[in-house]
Amino acid sequence: MQYKATSPEDYINQVPEERHETLKKLRKTIKDNLPKDFEEGIQYGMIGYYVPHSIYPDGYHCKPEEPLPFMSFASQKNSVNLYHSGIYAVPEIHDWFVNEYPKYCKRKLDMGKSCIRFKKLEEIPFDLIGELCTKLSVKDWINIYETNIKKK
Repeated sequence: MQYKATSPEDYINQVPEERHETLKKLRKTIKDNLPKDFEEGIQYGMIGYYVPHSIYPDGYHCKPEEPLPFMSFASQKNSVNLYHSGIYAVPEIHDWFVNEYPKYCKRKLDMGKSCIRFKKLEEIPFDLIGELCTKLSVKDWINIYETNIKKK
C-alpha cells in the first residue's frame, strides 16, 4: 500500500491500527541498533534509513537529489516488508541472515533480493533484525556502494 506520509510518525499513524505497535517496535529496533550517521525519514513512500547528503553529497546515482538509501520498511496489504541493501550487496550478510533466520522463526523465510516479507506480525524476529542493523556502518555502506553498485 502507498502512504503519503511526511514523517515516520505520520506513516505509522496512516497504516491500519492493528499494525501500529508492530511498526513502532520495528522502528525502535532499527533506531536502537543502526550505526550512527544513518538518518531516518520518508524515502520512496516508506520509513527509510539513508546516508544523508551532508556525509555523501553524491546521493543515489539513479536520482542524485535523493540521499543514498540503505534500509527501509513498509506496511503492505498482506505483510510488513523490510528492505536491507546489505543483504543484496554483501553475500556474507545474506548468507548470515539466511542461516540465522531459522533460529528465530519456524516459518519459512520469504525473501527477495533485498526484501524480507513478514506475513505474521507476531513472528517478526526483532532481535535478529537488530543484529542485522549492526552489520554495516555508513562508511562500510558507502565503500560497498561505490565499489559494487554505483559502477553498474
